[in-house]
Amino acid sequence: MHEQDVQRVFVTGADGFIGSHLVEHLLARGHVVTALCQYNSFGRHGWLETSTENTHPNLTLVLGDVRDAVHMRHLCDGMDVILNLAALIAIPYSYSAAQSYIDTNISGTLNLLEAARHHGVRRFIQTSTSEVYGSAQFTPITEEHPLNAQSPYAATKIASDQLALSYHRSHGLEVSVIRPFNTFGPRQSMRAVIPTIIRQALAGDQIQIGDLEPKRDMNFVGDIVRGFEAAITADKAVGEVINLGTNFEVSVGDMIKIVGELLGKTLEPCQQGERLRPVKSEVTRLLASNEKARDILGWAPEAAGYEGFVAGMRKTVDWFASPQNQALYTLRGFVY
Repeated sequence: MHEQDVQRVFVTGADGFIGSHLVEHLLARGHVVTALCQYNSFGRHGWLETSTENTHPNLTLVLGDVRDAVHMRHLCDGMDVILNLAALIAIPYSYSAAQSYIDTNISGTLNLLEAARHHGVRRFIQTSTSEVYGSAQFTPITEEHPLNAQSPYAATKIASDQLALSYHRSHGLEVSVIRPFNTFGPRQSMRAVIPTIIRQALAGDQIQIGDLEPKRDMNFVGDIVRGFEAAITADKAVGEVINLGTNFEVSVGDMIKIVGELLGKTLEPCQQGERLRPVKSEVTRLLASNEKARDILGWAPEAAGYEGFVAGMRKTVDWFASPQNQALYTLRGFVY
């Protein structure tokens, strides 16, 4: 990377699953990164504490909360790019704690947009989610698919995406909305479907699960972080919403079968009522069109199709099978 290509990047949500992988990727590509981790009284930096890059000379670790507008304005001073990954993401929790999602996902985004406008930040990249589409009305899902929030979480993500785009239209801020479909890989929260399956499969043969039928477009985390980096310099991405997906879908039931095959086991799914979403909230199918990402970002998934998915799953299963990595989920209250 040439010196003129180096960006001063502020990454929010850097202590989480995708955020920590993104920070590592940006550092490897030569960028200077300030990583915002959610403030806590223990001074912990989430998954970045486990990273071999946590002492990298181009990395600055900071603690804070996107809900604090004054602090965000202070931290964004001097940045070229803001990558906003900070969000509350657990769908079931949003059913009972919707105000928390409004405060973090919407108000937090507003605080960062105002900070970017105040300091003249060159590019603002907003992280979206395929959940904003709801169950597919047509496939593959393009960026023109209607938005249909089937959970309070999805509703707050629609609002924060539109807020970011409004700052591009109203204030000229260079905004791109990057919309990853389901992401998986090492460090993912145990509340996500693939880690849930793997954890139970490592312990036994029965898998306590919800609905087996929903299908998802699953993306290995390494592909997703490449998409985010591409959006930093892609001029055609300004003012655009861009899906990141493989254009390949797999059901929850087939995920269980694949994990079993990788572990040399025959797994038995056992449906639990408490793991089911409310009927009208369940998103039954998500399958991405990635044509726009290919055209605008020059991005394509490396872990593509059935073989790519299995390759990514193999890496993920191997990571979760390590006792050292399993211990990280209870060490010092890690819940990422």
